[in-house]
Order: sequence, then structure tokens, then C-alpha cells
Amino acid sequence: MYCPYCGTGGCFGRFCGSCGSNIECLAPFLEDVTESNEGIEAGLIHKYFTEGHAYEVILDFLEKRHNIVLSLRTLKRRLQNAGLTRTDYTPIGTVHQTVAHELRGSGRLLGYRAMWQTLQQKYHLTVKREDVRQTISRLDPSGVQLRSRRRFVRRGYVTAGPNQVWHADGYDKLKPFGIAISGCIDGFSRKVMWLRSGSTNNDPGIIAQYYLQCVSEFGLLPARLRTDCGTENGTMAAINCTLRSQHTDDFAGALSHMYGTSTANQRIESWWSFFRKQRYSLLRTQFWIELFSDLRERHLFNGSHEHKCLLRYVFLGILQKDLDEYRQLWNNHTIRPVRLSQCPSGLAEGSVDFQCPGKPYTTLMASCKHHPSTICVAMRIWRCILWTCKDGVGWLHQ
Repeated sequence: MYCPYCGTGGCFGRFCGSCGSNIECLAPFLEDVTESNEGIEAGLIHKYFTEGHAYEVILDFLEKRHNIVLSLRTLKRRLQNAGLTRTDYTPIGTVHQTVAHELRGSGRLLGYRAMWQTLQQKYHLTVKREDVRQTISRLDPSGVQLRSRRRFVRRGYVTAGPNQVWHADGYDKLKPFGIAISGCIDGFSRKVMWLRSGSTNNDPGIIAQYYLQCVSEFGLLPARLRTDCGTENGTMAAINCTLRSQHTDDFAGALSHMYGTSTANQRIESWWSFFRKQRYSLLRTQFWIELFSDLRERHLFNGSHEHKCLLRYVFLGILQKDLDEYRQLWNNHTIRPVRLSQCPSGLAEGSVDFQCPGKPYTTLMASCKHHPSTICVAMRIWRCILWTCKDGVGWLHQ
């Protein structure tokens, strides 16, 4: 029988002896090929032998998959007649060339055991595992040294300096209780730029308000701003790109904002774990989660809109005060050095600016009078924010 999957003729039984595909259902449509049973058996034995199966496993496969019953003595005789032995080793030069070929691609990640199995099954080479180990040690000593440490190598976070990249994101662990948190962190120094709580962190106007308040507080702009693809970040991204539109650095204008998946925004996502379980801080969001969950279990909170408003009325001011204290504590605590990290240790608050291309906020606004298009777009965005967030934005009129 002819196998249409691999093109091998002389297949016998339910499965193809070359690729193992089920061809029983195709029997009425396939052309039978005359071949002796011994030739079919020889092909199957050769296939399973080169895959490295033990004699008992080969006999079991032949019986259950192909209805071929052989004794162990017959199997050994067939292997001897075909010249298939476990000790007929491939010349070491051929092994050396094959291993070198594998090391040029993804095979460089394989250890000597996986490489030995690859040589057997992919290239049908008979080789000692010790010879493979010695060959890899000679050809790829650095890879052997890395694997011997048994340590997973993660990608490193690299940024030029403070204010080169700001990472902004929302924290939703308290959302079931009507409280949403928004935060932003400098990727280089790990300084918390803002940490605010409110009724929502999905409103583009509110997130843009947090951003503008932060820019006004520090008097500078980030070279790049990174967020996820949520709609709440659209206004903030537009403002940042507008304020950076007249700069001449590599990340000016539209390149000053960078969208990405939430998991790829690793700096702020990693920091949220510290935010929840920090041992030395007065604030632990786990405390608030347990407190509000206790209210729910005691049937004092049912998740309705009215209960969420009441919870915000009672606790939001206290929570924001704790957020401010936590932000100050974090920015003034010492970050311990990490041997493989390219970012500095020490106090985040005391980091020296890398002098990124972002102009100071006051200088930028003073220079906007020379660029009518820039200030026109910026004022349109600000009017939208004023319309959306009517409370707490009186500082914009200054």
C-alpha cells in the first residue's frame, strides 16, 4: 500500500511504517504495491531501531501497531542481517561536523543529552553520549558553562537614565470595592512619579490629569512614555507627543509614546508586587483587600453602586494619604544592588538626571509661543480635559 503522507510504498497494516500515519481509512483509495512481508518488516524494524527504542519496545510496536509478531531472537537476527548494531559507531569526524551544524542554529541551547538524542533520531548516527559531551565542550565551552549553572537567563532591562522611560499603568485589585489606583514609575531609578486613587482609572481625562499634575510638579517631560493599549491612555499619549513634537532627539513627536502589551510593561507590573506585599511600608494593599473583603463577608458591603460610593466617601481620603506616604517611603528607601542588573542601586530620590532630551516644562511652555500649531493642539487637548475633569484642575488656569 502507498502512503500519501510521506510517499513511501509497501506500507502494511493500519499505520505507515515510515511516518507512522494512520492509512487504514485510505485503503480503498490507495494503490497496493507488491512487496514481501519481510521487506515491510525490515523497514519498520529499521525505523524503530534508529529512533533508539529498546528491543522489547520494538517488538511491542510491531505487534500492536502493525500486527507483526516476532520473537526477540528473530528481531536480533533481522537486525544483524541489516547491519544494525548498537556498537557500530559513526566516525568521530562526522559527529563533529553534525554537532557544529546544530550549534549554528537553535541547537546551541541543547545539552549533551538532548544533542545525543538529536543525533540519533534526526541524523541516524550511532554515537556514544560521552563523545557528544566532549564534542560540545570543545565547540561551545561558553554554552556549557552557562548550562552548568542551572539558572534561567532572563532578559535584562536597559534604559539610558532617569526620565528616559516612564511606565504608567492601572492597579485593579481594589476595583471590586469601587476604588481604582493609577501609578507611574521611572524605569531607570524606579522612582514613583505618581500614585493616585479614585473612582476609576479607565477615564482618559483623569489619567491625563494625573500626568499633567506630575509634569507640573517635576517641571520636566519623559523622553518616552510607555503604557498598555487601554483607551484610558489615549489622551495622555496625545499630550506627551504634542509637548515633545518640537524636540529634535530620536524619540521626539509621535515616538515619545510607546504602546505595548500589559505583560511587556515589566517595570510597573513588577513594581505592583512590591506595592501589595512590601514588608516595611505602612501601606499594604493586601491589608485593604482583607479589610474590604471582611466587610463583604459580614454582609456590610454588597457591591452595589451605593455601597461603593459610601466606601469611597469613608476610606478614599485615608487610602490616598497612605499612598502618598508609601510613595515617599519608596522614593527614599535604598534599592539594594543586583549583580546582573544594569540599573543603579541606592536612593531613587537622589538619582542624577541623565539629561534626556525632554525639555523642562516651564521652558517648553515659554517656547510654545514660537510654535502656534503646537500650542493650538495642546490647548484643544487641555480644553477636553477641563471639560472632563471639572474638579481639581484649577492649577491649569495658572
